[in-house]
Amino acid sequence: MSLLRIENLEARYGAFKALHGISLDIEPGQISVILGANGAGKTTTLRAISGIMERSGSILFDGARIDGYTARQVVAAGIAHVPQGRGTFTDLTVDENLRLGAYLRSGKQVVEDRERWLEFFPRLRERLQQQAGSLSGGEQQMLAIARALMLRPRLLLLDEPSLGLAPVVTQSLFKTLAAIRAATSMTMLIVEQNANLALEIGDRGLVLESGNIVLQESAERLAKNDEIRRIYLGYE
Repeated sequence: MSLLRIENLEARYGAFKALHGISLDIEPGQISVILGANGAGKTTTLRAISGIMERSGSILFDGARIDGYTARQVVAAGIAHVPQGRGTFTDLTVDENLRLGAYLRSGKQVVEDRERWLEFFPRLRERLQQQAGSLSGGEQQMLAIARALMLRPRLLLLDEPSLGLAPVVTQSLFKTLAAIRAATSMTMLIVEQNANLALEIGDRGLVLESGNIVLQESAERLAKNDEIRRIYLGYE
């Protein structure tokens, strides 16, 4: 059974319809990648799933309807969203940010989880008492992801995780995401402009154009598609 099933999802910004009845399935343990030009509806898709904007249609998470949930209820159901721009609490320390990530939880498991994610992001361990605002862009992105993982989500939504990062940092970050999936079977839905790296670690790919899904394929087949290679992968 699909972990996430979306049917006929629509979303608007005022009078502008950003999503035109899209449907998709995300299988447990998969990394799915959404590709598309700016304004195609990629970020809107994640925002609609997360309940931070009005939407219509059906969203089922582990078989339960969540399209009527508030953003807090979506998080409590097991979906964590790392938005574009990271959104760390810049005046708080790295450790305080991580602990805030577990605001719906308490007890010994919170400490255990913090240690677990610091193994994947050792740079954060070195900076636990440092203010988040003083971190580099790559370190802030690591913190945003680690903080989301502190919720113990079953589905992790990532919106442009490579945005503003140097290529070497981006490569390291995607290797870490692949390692997290390998170690935990974490299901991920990633919106990403760096299609090469995203498809390299992904299982499935979806292409959005003007609020419509125009193609769904395995990541491997998408990476070999001549049109996709030309438009998104930079090949002639």
